[in-house]
Amino acid sequence: MKPIRNNLQEEITPEALFLSRRKFIRMAGMFGTAYALAACGVAPTATDTPAIPTPAVNDFVDTPTAYETIANYNNFYEFSFNKEDVAKKAAGFVTTPWPVEISGLVNKPQTIDAADLIARYPAEERVYRMRCVEGWSMVIPWNGFSLSRLLNEIGVQPGAKFVRFTTLYDPERMPAQKNDFSPWPYVEGLRLDEAFHDLTILASGVYGKPLLPQNGAPLRVVVPWKYGFKSIKSIVKIELVAEQPVSYWTSIAPQEYGFYSNVNPNVDHPRWSQATERRLGEDKRRPTLMFNGYADQVAYLYEGMDLRSNY
Repeated sequence: MKPIRNNLQEEITPEALFLSRRKFIRMAGMFGTAYALAACGVAPTATDTPAIPTPAVNDFVDTPTAYETIANYNNFYEFSFNKEDVAKKAAGFVTTPWPVEISGLVNKPQTIDAADLIARYPAEERVYRMRCVEGWSMVIPWNGFSLSRLLNEIGVQPGAKFVRFTTLYDPERMPAQKNDFSPWPYVEGLRLDEAFHDLTILASGVYGKPLLPQNGAPLRVVVPWKYGFKSIKSIVKIELVAEQPVSYWTSIAPQEYGFYSNVNPNVDHPRWSQATERRLGEDKRRPTLMFNGYADQVAYLYEGMDLRSNY
């Protein structure tokens, strides 16, 4: 594994202070920190139609998205298929206790409460871009720890090649799970080297505040160089497996959502271009960057692969 350097802080930065630190944000962009947020998968709105001509990359600065936007513009289909209704449907959702099962090809299988797991590792602040497959994006100051720290502690057995994550299944508390359209529970997966990459984190907060239910409380995965739906929310199970998992979106629409789902402006979605994106809070579209701007950190993971067929 190549060494990765991130612009991290030992202490959590309050929103007001964070927004004033433009120099910090520019440095974060140089270091290639990445982003992810919601499970994405519906057609873009008319405002997401790519603009022509494409603006230059240097026309933009990665300013953190407002906390209110992060908290109220969410895809979380277990609660609602309308992203602006998710926060209301998730209000009052209880996330304690929250047992997380760690199993499969590991030396130390266990079930641990999310609060205890979060307390086990000191929180780091990671400023990551998030690019939704629908064509919109955010910049989010996450709080969490590298997934690799947990994987090293539990001891991954030689036969493990993938990590399979599962979201809570509870139709009484997650009302949209009562529909027959979706193959609940939500499942996602990563190749083992992707899971061990330093940019991949287990997040428990945003802007120094605990995750809200609509953002995936109490614990979610963030894989910043992939489309947002790969960053599974409200996880209850982490399994080390030998076979490639069948993810939620791949099971529904394999022609649209591949296992890797790396951000790639050169590979269009079957129904829209991925060349540009609409950053929430901005009034013009910006170019989408290969691997979400973190090619220097992650491109080596896919050397020799055809990124069109392995979309």
